[in-house]
Amino acid sequence: MESFHNVIVFWLCRGDCCTATVAQMEEASGPCLPLLTYHRELLVSTLTSIQCLLDNLLLNGFFCQEDVEIVQRIPTKPDKVRKVLELVQCKGEEACEFFIYIISKVCDAYRDLQPWLEEINFHPRGSVIGMEVVNSDPISRYSQKLRYEISRDTSFIMSYGQQEETQLEDLYTDTVMELLNDTNENLGFLDNLDQLLGDDAVFNPQGEIIYVMGDAGVGKSILLQKLANLWSKKELKTDALFFFKFRCRMFNIFKDAEQISLRNLLFKYNCYPDHDPDNEVFDYILRFPEKVVFTFDGYDEIQEDVDIMKIPEVVSPEDKANALQLLMSLLSGKLLKGSKKVMTARTGIEIQSRVLRKKVALRGFSPDHLKAYIDLHFREQEHRELVSVQLDASPHLCGLCSTPLFCWIVFKSFRHLQTMHDDFHLPDTCITLTNIFLLLCEVFLSRLASPAASSLRKGTRCTSETFRAGLRPLTAFSKLALQGLERRSLICSQEEISECGLTEEDLALGFLKPVSDYDPGRGPGSFEFIHTTLQSFLAAFALVLEEQAPTGTILKFFSECSWRQEPSCLPFTFCIGRPVNLSLSKPFSTNEHFLFTNLFLCGLLAKSQLGLMGHLVRSNLLRKKRAKLKSYLSTVVRSHMKGLPTYKGDDGTKVHVLPNFLWMVRCIFETGSKQIAQMTAKGITPYFIKLSYCNVYSGDCTALNFVLQHHRTLLRLDMDNNNISDYGVKQLRPSFSKMTVVRLSVNSLSDSSIEILAEELCKHKIVQILGLYNNNITDVGAKLVAHIIEECPKLAVLKLGKNKITGVGGRYLALAIQKSTSIFDVGMWGNSIGDEGAEAFAKALRNHPTLTNLSLAANGITSRGGRILAEGLRENSVLRIFWLVENKLGDDAAQTFAELVRANTGLSHLWLINNMLTVVGIRRLAEALAVNTKLKEIWNSDEWQGTFQQRSHCREQIETVSKVSIINTNANLQVFCADAQLRRRA
Repeated sequence: MESFHNVIVFWLCRGDCCTATVAQMEEASGPCLPLLTYHRELLVSTLTSIQCLLDNLLLNGFFCQEDVEIVQRIPTKPDKVRKVLELVQCKGEEACEFFIYIISKVCDAYRDLQPWLEEINFHPRGSVIGMEVVNSDPISRYSQKLRYEISRDTSFIMSYGQQEETQLEDLYTDTVMELLNDTNENLGFLDNLDQLLGDDAVFNPQGEIIYVMGDAGVGKSILLQKLANLWSKKELKTDALFFFKFRCRMFNIFKDAEQISLRNLLFKYNCYPDHDPDNEVFDYILRFPEKVVFTFDGYDEIQEDVDIMKIPEVVSPEDKANALQLLMSLLSGKLLKGSKKVMTARTGIEIQSRVLRKKVALRGFSPDHLKAYIDLHFREQEHRELVSVQLDASPHLCGLCSTPLFCWIVFKSFRHLQTMHDDFHLPDTCITLTNIFLLLCEVFLSRLASPAASSLRKGTRCTSETFRAGLRPLTAFSKLALQGLERRSLICSQEEISECGLTEEDLALGFLKPVSDYDPGRGPGSFEFIHTTLQSFLAAFALVLEEQAPTGTILKFFSECSWRQEPSCLPFTFCIGRPVNLSLSKPFSTNEHFLFTNLFLCGLLAKSQLGLMGHLVRSNLLRKKRAKLKSYLSTVVRSHMKGLPTYKGDDGTKVHVLPNFLWMVRCIFETGSKQIAQMTAKGITPYFIKLSYCNVYSGDCTALNFVLQHHRTLLRLDMDNNNISDYGVKQLRPSFSKMTVVRLSVNSLSDSSIEILAEELCKHKIVQILGLYNNNITDVGAKLVAHIIEECPKLAVLKLGKNKITGVGGRYLALAIQKSTSIFDVGMWGNSIGDEGAEAFAKALRNHPTLTNLSLAANGITSRGGRILAEGLRENSVLRIFWLVENKLGDDAAQTFAELVRANTGLSHLWLINNMLTVVGIRRLAEALAVNTKLKEIWNSDEWQGTFQQRSHCREQIETVSKVSIINTNANLQVFCADAQLRRRA
């Protein structure tokens, strides 16, 4: 009888819903049943995941199996929804309430209806709150499945040919993650991976790509692995329901004619959604792309030439296309616009800013990161202390260990060889990159020894014996690496492995690892080298071991070069493709795979490796190859040094060396040839080397010092905007004796670097320009810089902006400047010296004989400090340019500055942009201008406080002073002008 009553009510409500209000229906029939009728059209058009509704209604007894089968037989989704609503309303008020309760509980599946729940102010009653709701929604189930599979795939770090497994969380260590703008200027640093997907430092909101760049081995792939692992455990701060990870090299394997849909690309090469007959998961992804995170690892490993292929864009997600087309359309936002896309590539791969959202450069381990990595690798305190002591004793090895891959090799080798030999220490000599990879190979080849024999007793380490015993597999792996490099392949098949003479036992040594499952078209017999840099090393080994080919074959990769074209239809430039021969003058302009091969070739043929290589290669052949390489490098160096571009600057003729020069210096260092180093140093004729923005990292500084220490005359060096860190400064120590210009701005230097600089620069007393802008210098470092000022009688220019100097450090610096008779330009923008520092600088300014330019912008100086500075300046007739931009000066300071202007001391440029001056203060300055004959510029903003009439009258007053150039800007232009000038002068 009750059921019949509900049916009658349902039809009555259906007939009256056009005229009755919701409140009237709730009063007549309860709160939920009429709601389903009133909002029927919305529910029919919006409701998805019908199966989840059926499962829960069946589970809690509101539907029987026959009801479910009736709904399932209906062909279209809207009709299914109509039938469900009809059946639910027939079951009564409690069924209707539970129907809405399901929608509120499974919010991921019914995201579109969450605003509706708020609109109807739904609050479930006690009778349904205790009922079980099972999330059988295909979207939620697929998200859970994806999290499970990604967690399984990313929870471990595989190493050494699958012989060891380490949990990711037990070994992963963050690296320095530097935020950059579209012109590669520093915007700060990321504190954690959550910020990678956030809105910090987004310079192009319309862009789609979060671009992560870094050198080989700096940790790009493991960063993406950590990102995926955090998402799988719901520890990443994002509401993304889906995470799809790709390796870009997989797109090389698809045939040109092979067509694939976006749906298959996502699901076939990640994981497939179960129980989704209506394609609800894919439809959800298309509707809510912001719920998706993509990662694309190794963009530089794509080997197609975009300009030749002229790939058209794909804009329809339903169309099939070439896999590369789909990739490009995803990255450019033509498909799934709004999804988060993180892409990695090696440094130097240029991508147009219009498709980039933000840019992050990985800079390797800081000293704190390195210490944390040591603690994770070595559980025994004895080993931690031993490794730390040995690293501290070798700045160059420390610099190399700032790269995670090289650090991993050194630490794993230390642990492995420590278990096999009585005594093993990290090399205490100047270790090269070649030494590190030789160390890795020694670990691999040492597994050929009998395990039983190794466990009986430890023996004395004999590297040459280990390599001689493993020469057969080493030769085979080297041949395989060379063949892959020649055909530009990073993956080798089982057939190729067998052709090189490798056995199953050889594969267990650790050089290779199985290819991941999501590389298409590859069976279980496909492998890749554990890192592309190892493949380059072994390819170089093959060139040295080869006995049949002509001697000149060892130079084959010096003439290889990446095929570069300007982007045409796509916003990207591919940098790996067809090889072309270069003239002798540009042998180092090659892609990184070949660059590393050439580098390792120089290292393997170095004099220091004769003892080892002499056991593996015939002595006469080794001698010929060394002579060939040395002759070639000598010719190249002469040609390269003559071709370096020079230009006239404010401080003389400069030579701006290019990244190719850096690779050349690296090769020279690997050879250890003093003769070639001297030749290179002699070729630096303008005496001013500009190495800014050349991606110099700490490990390069020993190579640079190896060349620069042979420079016979004084030298000026600009290394701004690199990544040399404290390790690099330690390695450059011997070269500071020749430097009159030291520019190390934006290099992550701490006070420990300043300690070294103070020691060396004060010892030789020749420095004239010292640039340390935008580092991590504190008051401790400021005191050391003050010592440099006092001890170096030729120091004229000091740039210390954007550090961490407070009033204490400001006092040290001001006192030293007060004593100096040579300094004329000081930049302190962006510190925190405050009024305490301002007072100290005011004393330094009084009657100073040489200081003409001073910037104290953005230092938290209030009106009190401003008044003291203005009073000090009245006793100074030398200062010409004074910046107090972005401080806290008010009108009471304006009066003192007006008196300074009237004093006509000789000041020609006074900048007061972005302070707290009102119309009153501006009027005082304007009135004072009438009697000033020296001032050329007085910058202020239009952000004056006051009425329109007051501002107009004040502007008229200022503009009547024809002798002075007054620049009044609107808010947007003001910020641009200020920032541009600050960067140039601070």
